[in-house]
Amino acid sequence: MTTTSTTGRTSTTGTAVRGAVSTGRGGSADRGAGPVLAGRPAAAAADLLARARDGLGAARAAGSPGERYVAAHLAALRSAAAVLAVRGRPRRGAVLGVWQVLPRVCPELAEWALLFAAGAPRRAAVEAGRTGVVSARDADDLLRDAEAFTGVVADVLGLPRPVPTGPVGLVAAAPRPGRAGAPGAGGG
Repeated sequence: MTTTSTTGRTSTTGTAVRGAVSTGRGGSADRGAGPVLAGRPAAAAADLLARARDGLGAARAAGSPGERYVAAHLAALRSAAAVLAVRGRPRRGAVLGVWQVLPRVCPELAEWALLFAAGAPRRAAVEAGRTGVVSARDADDLLRDAEAFTGVVADVLGLPRPVPTGPVGLVAAAPRPGRAGAPGAGGG
């Protein structure tokens, strides 16, 4: 088995390098299956995705749109943190937020990062106690986006998609235009 670390180091001993992503045959990842993770980063990523799943369940059970919005946004943040746990963080320069770092370490999630970064000020306003900041539709849309994002993150990391917890039954909105796997695509 060839194992390539996030820093580009390769090991053919069958032992995973810390922070490594196993690509299976000869070092090229199978696009359909995604990478196979090993070691502490994989455990951290799996834990963060499980916490994101629990946060999505809390969002579904939330009593108000503001609570639903905050819980969904925090679930997406945990999903993004799972990527950073595996792919690492840039070490140079100023301290950056997760939504700024994510596109640097995982460019395929750049559109998602923009979507959730745009929602961060609204989440902060709700957390600060402001009312009327988000509508039920806003909260439901963000919850659907956070659910889709968490699934995409699991796919990118080669981990099983989290099984939803908590109440279900949100009314599905009509798909928004966009490409598959991107925010607003309605597919993912």
